[in-house]
Amino acid sequence: MTPVVRLMWEDGADRTLGLPAYATPGAAGADLRANLPAEARAAGLPLAPLQRAVVPTGLRIEIPAGFEVQLRPRSGLALAHGIAMPNAPGTIDSDYRGPLGVLLINLGQAPYVVGHGDRIAQMVVAPVARARFEAALALAPTARGAGGFGSTGRN
Repeated sequence: MTPVVRLMWEDGADRTLGLPAYATPGAAGADLRANLPAEARAAGLPLAPLQRAVVPTGLRIEIPAGFEVQLRPRSGLALAHGIAMPNAPGTIDSDYRGPLGVLLINLGQAPYVVGHGDRIAQMVVAPVARARFEAALALAPTARGAGGFGSTGRN
């Protein structure tokens, strides 16, 4: 069964930008667009190097129970301009109903302007498994053991 994610426009949002959409038949993520307030649309939203900002999408979201939405950065923005998401992937829980914003950071060396209507992130809908947690006196051994960061790297 295909989950249905319901979206509602924020007051003042530019509805001509459309709802999130998959760019190709094989795309895992639907593109989200910057939907800036009317007074900021012409100039865009400037991001100085190392500056962070929540970029509005003009949407609110209703995710079905048992699913989450993951917000992921766009590789083209990262490669060309150093624009990233400091909390990637960002998780939106099924019980959230507030404004849908995307936290961006400019890791590049030059200022960057987020334009009204720019594709700024990808939205991936994923099932959620809820675990049960229990305390243990010992854990089952593995070949890796307690090896952490980089422990399975180059030989």
